[in-house]
Amino acid sequence: MIKIAVVDYGSGNLASASRALAVAAERAGIAAMVSVTADPDAVAAADRIVLPGQGAFADCAHGLRAVSGMWDAIDRATQAGTPFLGICVGMQLMAERGLEHAVTPGYGWIKGDVAEMEAAGLRLPQMGWNGLDFEPGAHPLLEGLHPGDHAYFVHSYALVGGNPSQTIATTDYGGPVVAFVAAGNRAGTQFHVEKSQEVGIRILTNFLRWTP
Repeated sequence: MIKIAVVDYGSGNLASASRALAVAAERAGIAAMVSVTADPDAVAAADRIVLPGQGAFADCAHGLRAVSGMWDAIDRATQAGTPFLGICVGMQLMAERGLEHAVTPGYGWIKGDVAEMEAAGLRLPQMGWNGLDFEPGAHPLLEGLHPGDHAYFVHSYALVGGNPSQTIATTDYGGPVVAFVAAGNRAGTQFHVEKSQEVGIRILTNFLRWTP
């Protein structure tokens, strides 16, 4: 049985994320125990780590650091190879810095900053369903998906100045927007997988099967 830790630091759709992971595991016939936890030792012992997030980058970064030992536990576990999935601001925290309200350091696992979207005059936040653009077969986490499949977004800030090799899918909102990143055993979605219905369940299933 694989142990999946959904990190609880006071931000993110914890219940929705844990339910979606449980559904993905059940449908795929994967024996899994999904735990919502604020215990860094439980995160360190997990076979998979999921970091949800919603709100401002700075608030989420400060909230995560406020849970004693959690920031470092996630960093050490992923350095050791534990597969990681960040959701929305959880993905943004993988970047070098967030520029919302203040300059706030992230983990620096992927290149780039998180800055306000330009969106070519479109309303912010981007809120609702939008199609994903990617090369089929580009990454195991995209298995079973098709270009144009829709995911659910709610955000006003996005990754800029990133490494193209770490971007595995984009969306279009007044121009290309980074939607899905991966670097080694760490991956993240700007969209909410837990709200993206069958597309989200497919991605979570791929994550549970992923052996980076």
